[in-house]
Amino acid sequence: MSHRIRRKPTAKTSNDYALPAAPQARGARPWTNRRRLVVFAAALGGLVLAWWLFFPDEFHYATRFVKGWFHSAPKTEEVEEVAQVSDAPAPGPAPEGMVWIPGGSFWMGSEEFPDNAEPVHLVHVDGFWMDRTEVTNEEFAKFVQATRYVTLAERKPNLKDFPHLKPAALGFQPLYFHALAAAPGQGVPGTVPWGGVAVVYPNPEPFSIVFAPPRRLFGLDDHKQWWQPVNRASWRHPEGPKSDLKGREKHPVVHVCYEDALAYCKWAKKRLPTEAEWEFAARGGLDRKRYYWGDEAEPGGKCMANIWQGTFPVENTSKDGHQGTAPVASFPANGYGLHDMSGNVWEWCGDWYTPDYYGKGPKRNPQGPEASFDPHEPGVPKRVQRGGSFLCCDNYCVRYMAGARGKGEPTSAASHVGFRCAR
Repeated sequence: MSHRIRRKPTAKTSNDYALPAAPQARGARPWTNRRRLVVFAAALGGLVLAWWLFFPDEFHYATRFVKGWFHSAPKTEEVEEVAQVSDAPAPGPAPEGMVWIPGGSFWMGSEEFPDNAEPVHLVHVDGFWMDRTEVTNEEFAKFVQATRYVTLAERKPNLKDFPHLKPAALGFQPLYFHALAAAPGQGVPGTVPWGGVAVVYPNPEPFSIVFAPPRRLFGLDDHKQWWQPVNRASWRHPEGPKSDLKGREKHPVVHVCYEDALAYCKWAKKRLPTEAEWEFAARGGLDRKRYYWGDEAEPGGKCMANIWQGTFPVENTSKDGHQGTAPVASFPANGYGLHDMSGNVWEWCGDWYTPDYYGKGPKRNPQGPEASFDPHEPGVPKRVQRGGSFLCCDNYCVRYMAGARGKGEPTSAASHVGFRCAR
């Protein structure tokens, strides 16, 4: 006997009554997720290609920034390292005018300057010798007397070296225009780099850039108001031919470009410090302080550096006792015995400048990038400058503070740029 199994009826759903799908048009393709992804990627690629073709400088800077960000991204498994100073003794007697910097690890950079001094990162440098002060007029004069060296600012400019400059576009009407590193970090975007020279007449004479307070000030955006090209201004004549070095033998030498500084170092059997060496030495053993001497600008009401007091660039109260450059070692030394690591004059370093190097440089004895790139003046190479100058102030340029970076075109010089040596 057979048995028939009867299935239990189930409730019908709405799908059971759905109409059959309409026939698809011939040749039409469904918009699958894969197809959507391909179209999106093609559109994105087109945008990137257009960016690269029409805005190459901005594209180049953006890619460098992204690479640096990924390189510097913190890893969760990493444990924060501690800054420490080496206790290794000096390798021998100190060379004249130099002090031993013991080396060690320190936190380099500053969150005060996110444009080019971040990320704050741990760096190790080996021990080295460094000049106790900036190179003085007296010391530079000995070098010139021994070698008969002529600084770039003292040489007659060769127009063939600067065919791209148009002084009229910058608003300069004197006989010559010498665009030197008058204000590291400034420049004239889209027109001309610092370090260039252009002339109106065919027989130019040597000249350099000199600070001159303006009679009338129209904002702080146009630095040409207080920087003037002065005929025959040089290290011998800091303000022009009517000035000299009498009484300023112990002041830091100025109007020296990167090439001039290298020439002096070679003669003295020294070198320029790397940027990492410079900042390690400037901090004097302190860890992540706002200033190179601590967290207070004027501890106990005492001025610690030669900077501008008052309203820049029209009023300098000279609270620190100086209107322009000051004799070296006029202010207290730091923990390593170094003077004037903040203010007085900007100091050349050996590194090429890029704003994003901190995100991808090595952690031990960094030497700087292989080439320079400045997004504000693409195509114009820059070297690092450090320390600020007597023109730094709280209402305009605060780059006398710890960790701040400056930059200058290698052939540039001005009345607030000098250097010190290392070995």
